[in-house]
Amino acid sequence: MTDEAEVTELPESFAVVLADYERHLVSERDLSAHSVRAYVGDILALLDHASRLGMSMPDQLDLRTLRSWLAKQQSMGRSRTTIARRATAARVFTSWLARTGRAAVDAGAALRSPKAHRTLPPVLRADEAESVLRSTIEAAATVDSPLGLRDLAILELLYATGIRVGELVGLDVDDVDRQRNVVRVLGKGRKERTVPFGMPAAQALDGWLATGRAQIARAGSGPALFLGARGARMDQRAVRTLVHKAVSAVPGVPDLAPHGLRHTAATHLLEGGADLRSVQELLGHASLATTQLYTHVSTDRLRRAYQQAHPRA
Repeated sequence: MTDEAEVTELPESFAVVLADYERHLVSERDLSAHSVRAYVGDILALLDHASRLGMSMPDQLDLRTLRSWLAKQQSMGRSRTTIARRATAARVFTSWLARTGRAAVDAGAALRSPKAHRTLPPVLRADEAESVLRSTIEAAATVDSPLGLRDLAILELLYATGIRVGELVGLDVDDVDRQRNVVRVLGKGRKERTVPFGMPAAQALDGWLATGRAQIARAGSGPALFLGARGARMDQRAVRTLVHKAVSAVPGVPDLAPHGLRHTAATHLLEGGADLRSVQELLGHASLATTQLYTHVSTDRLRRAYQQAHPRA
């Protein structure tokens, strides 16, 4: 659960409160299993640090302890992004302690986070995205297999919608509305949103659903939209492999994961004139600030806008 070199056995009171907190994350906050593991791992590391300092009760946690824990992360060479994430995890935890009466005060209320480096994944230019999709179309036509139809539908849908890979593999057949050309997505925090897609994605989905999926589906396939070769719901790792393979087939194109296609879709929307609020809704971001970090407006677009609008350009 944590990447610390070695975690000592926690005092009983710490172990109990950590178990209670994990139940809170699962049942009350309804977080994904991945998010729960990340939060619990961070707090396990924090409580281990506190126990090494001689503490054994949750209400003994104070701001000095939190700061020394983060300072230890820095001395161990953790990235600023990791330290910032752990500071956030600590604040959420101490707020819960105070709110539930397990601590008299919120020790993390004044805890500050280091500013994380703004690292953005590489994106494809519009012509590069077109080349990747054209290459996939040609490969699907050459092989003439249900998996080729599936791969094309996945790439077209990822690029068309910008949905997360976890959202993609969670789609069921009934989540696709071909009359309105939208897909119903269950995002983070189990928040549902509707995302539109264009005609190329619609045609690729039609080919997969009409011909490809029926050849792979088995009795236990269930309603999953995308299936693996053996008929089970496709997993995220297989989608990542597919994206890397499709991108690497085009010379000169930067290597991308599904996250890179998500970022590419958002960038192209902005470059095409979409407003930031619309992109936020399409991506399923709770905060506009997240969208601003996630979707950069290219320098070329800014320069064009300046030259068109400023009288002294």
